[in-house]
Amino acid sequence: MARLGRVFLADQPLHVIQRGNDRGAIFFRPEDYALYRTLLGEAARHHGCAVHAYVLMTNHVHVLLTPRTGGSVSRLMQWLGIRYVRQVNTAHRRTGTLWEGRFRSAPIESEAHLLACYRYIELNPVRAGMAAAPGDYPWSSYRAHAEGAADALVSDHPLFMALGADAAERQASYRALFAEALGEDWIAGLRAATNGGWAFGGDRFKEQIAAAARRRVTPLPKGRPHEGESPDQQLSLL
Repeated sequence: MARLGRVFLADQPLHVIQRGNDRGAIFFRPEDYALYRTLLGEAARHHGCAVHAYVLMTNHVHVLLTPRTGGSVSRLMQWLGIRYVRQVNTAHRRTGTLWEGRFRSAPIESEAHLLACYRYIELNPVRAGMAAAPGDYPWSSYRAHAEGAADALVSDHPLFMALGADAAERQASYRALFAEALGEDWIAGLRAATNGGWAFGGDRFKEQIAAAARRRVTPLPKGRPHEGESPDQQLSLL
């Protein structure tokens, strides 16, 4: 069965993850992290994407962004990937790609899950045992959101801006969100949606994304298809 195309819609927040080839490292020294962050900012400005949250891990990256047009994300990731690999290969005298195939992504229902996705991304170093608290890790957007640190890469979503009347109030409200742990089922759901290219949200949201994208945005039910059901019917919008 042919692989479904990914879902990219204008003004629809998207969780993006890209991994290193064979889960190998993509950053080898602090300068590499700084380079990637700089290039991501350039790519976002050039291709019309607002980056809301991010984390740069040793062998993968997470980014939450909103594209201005449907084609913005693919162009951003292609531009970024080529330039980053070229410069890292030159600096480290290596050859070949760093990336494990194409990036993965999932449309995120804003009202229900967007700020939780911020937290999921920024808590990655804590879950991985690389930091005791999200603020201890230097290569994420947490300090910008929770402490007001300058970060030219971050362009916050209106839902974050609605956390308070001024920056101090927003930062305090955001820090308070971390008092409640993300549920394991929620984490598993986001991971499955991102790896599968499915929409992450409620049924109505999934229906809206499916209609806009003109493709199914949930996995097919497990088990054999109903007798007499054609391949086209199996791929109908869910």
